[in-house]
Amino acid sequence: MRLLFIPLLAVLLAALPGAATAAADISAADLYQPCAACHGADAGGNAGLQAPRLNHLRPVYILAQLDKFQRGLRGAGGATAAAQQMAASVSMLPPPERWPDLAGYISELASGPSTATLAGGDAAMGGDYFNQFCGACHGPAAGGNVALNAPALAGADDWYLAAQLQAFRSGQRGQHREDRTGRQMRNMARVLPGEQAILDVIAFIRSQPE
Repeated sequence: MRLLFIPLLAVLLAALPGAATAAADISAADLYQPCAACHGADAGGNAGLQAPRLNHLRPVYILAQLDKFQRGLRGAGGATAAAQQMAASVSMLPPPERWPDLAGYISELASGPSTATLAGGDAAMGGDYFNQFCGACHGPAAGGNVALNAPALAGADDWYLAAQLQAFRSGQRGQHREDRTGRQMRNMARVLPGEQAILDVIAFIRSQPE
């Protein structure tokens, strides 16, 4: 109970004088506890809760997404139910000045590879699509590119990759005018010709080492 209580106390104190000092005394492991309820103690994700794996991501990308959720660039009206739930959960997080500690802690956690849930993808064909449309930003082996704010995709859950590509294509993600990278990704996701192409790209990504 102590691990769950401390982060909650930090949130409640955030509105009081001296809250920053109190939050600074909380360890990164304790800061992560509200996240662990959905994403797992090792940040390996939970498909049943639609909570993706996080520990393959660099801290800079985690920080960027937390900022988007807090500012309403992700998870606002018109977004998927999972994204809206995450936006609401930001209120449980520590003050933003502690986010770098939280993001760094998440990126240092380790778990085994996520279980494949999708079938029917052709990795070779997906590699052709990926090199044509995705590799320039996400890297030829889906390892990401910090300079371009493009996250690592290798190591991500296949179900999550599919859900996000569908969200971008439908406009449920990347529709906010201030979400520059989201809007770019929305345009690129729409270039893929259909459902089979999505499965193929994901099969290629999943074939790449983390």
